[in-house]
Amino acid sequence: MSAAPPAPTTPATAAAPGFEVLAGDGGARLGRLSLPHGSVDTPAFMPVGTYGTVKAMTPEELEALGAQIVLGNTFHLMLRPGREIIGLHRDGLHGFMGWSKPILTDSGGFQVFSLASLRRIDEDGVSFRSPVDGASVRMRPEDAMDVQRVLASDIAMAFDDCTAYPATVQQARESMQRSMRWALRSYDHYYRDPPGSDPPRGHLFGIVQGGMYEDLRLESLEALSQREFAGYAIGGLAVGEPEEERLRILECVTPRLPQLRPRYLMGVGYPHDIVAAVARGVDLFDCVMPTRHARNGHLFTSSGIINIRNAVHQADTGPIDAACSCSTCSRYSRAYLRHLDRCNEILGVRLATLHNLHFYLQLMRQIRAAIAAGQFAQFAADIIGLPRRPGTPVA
Repeated sequence: MSAAPPAPTTPATAAAPGFEVLAGDGGARLGRLSLPHGSVDTPAFMPVGTYGTVKAMTPEELEALGAQIVLGNTFHLMLRPGREIIGLHRDGLHGFMGWSKPILTDSGGFQVFSLASLRRIDEDGVSFRSPVDGASVRMRPEDAMDVQRVLASDIAMAFDDCTAYPATVQQARESMQRSMRWALRSYDHYYRDPPGSDPPRGHLFGIVQGGMYEDLRLESLEALSQREFAGYAIGGLAVGEPEEERLRILECVTPRLPQLRPRYLMGVGYPHDIVAAVARGVDLFDCVMPTRHARNGHLFTSSGIINIRNAVHQADTGPIDAACSCSTCSRYSRAYLRHLDRCNEILGVRLATLHNLHFYLQLMRQIRAAIAAGQFAQFAADIIGLPRRPGTPVA
């Protein structure tokens, strides 16, 4: 086993992103996050562009929908096309994918977590077989930071060991403590150079881990306080735990996070999950749900989720959602969307994806307006009361 590199004795000071809390309503916060590639109004949803593309969407379409920030994945981009190829492009991943606005990149910890049968974890990092070609790959916290520097991420994430669910207290403790040691190594390596160095540096977020155990979550927070992270993510949720468990952990963690740092709940979720987390003080969200659901015929509406594949829509000349102003709803019928889906036409996926992303981004605009008006509690009650899962759609 190779030894971890020693931490520098005087790591460069981390510059915090400009983050303002403009208003509050209960636990919900209205804010603005200033990043190297632009500002983000919070609470915000980040469409997921794992491979440097939000599936089926062009950057121009994302901008038209109102997306202010997208998410890329360090793990997958490291494997394909590789940091060398992305590094050939001016401004890293921004230039590679043609997106000029902010980008957050996941460190790859969750993907390593999902490769349980292909990976081996030790104190120094993770060894695994590439799911692309079977090649042997080594990934350490330092490697994850180097890749994210090449990607020119506005927000980079510390490399972590995502705790499985369910996990015993001992399993969760060992995983969390390893994540905290890796977080400090991530920080010291990411900020090893002064500002203005090449490749350029964004901001590094730490990730709070600890499974479903509140004392371990608090221990994680204490460990992260040894460095000045630019923001804080809550990891290890949306991995199969019951909703009430997730909310319990959020109620434990979020009030204890620094007030003047952005808070990011990773991988969440359904609209009611987002609203419930905003009520508990979360600022940033990402999830594959709007794009993945679109590819499977599940469309979000103001009255719940519909399955466009159901026969009830075969002769329906109305839009997906009469209350929606997206270009799909303005122009196309449910009957047409169902026809495209049944014929496996690419246009069907694109139109459904555009609608779902519009729904999510419009939801965030409505959340921000409700907080600003002091009416978030009623807005939240209305959203949380909608049908929740594709298994119980409205049609």
